[in-house]
Amino acid sequence: MTEKTAETVGNLGYHAHIYYDVEKTRGVAERLCADLGGKFRVEIPAFRDEPRGPHPVSNALVIFKPEEFEHVVPWLMLNRDGLDVLVHPLTLDAVEDHSGYAIWLGTPVELKLHTLPRGRGGQLPS
Repeated sequence: MTEKTAETVGNLGYHAHIYYDVEKTRGVAERLCADLGGKFRVEIPAFRDEPRGPHPVSNALVIFKPEEFEHVVPWLMLNRDGLDVLVHPLTLDAVEDHSGYAIWLGTPVELKLHTLPRGRGGQLPS
């Protein structure tokens, strides 16, 4: 098997999906996103109270550029307040982005990978 490296995989940005329960922890997710948005150059376009795409759990979408990774992800590691977070790159393979390239903070959620395109997917950073 050939290992993919930074030279062979183009990274166009990142998504962090902050998972929450609409009834119990949406407020926690809102505070977390407000803090995140106040500290870093991120975009938070949506709170998704219904499962969407491969995500079977409600989640807040956070979008950021590659140069923000070193700031955003360590902060999330320490400040996620018990919420589970999926962080994945945006390459030309949405399935691999959500599986092989993904990192989890907290407990992984089983994603519906069959709903993803085999090509590039997801909103890019502005």
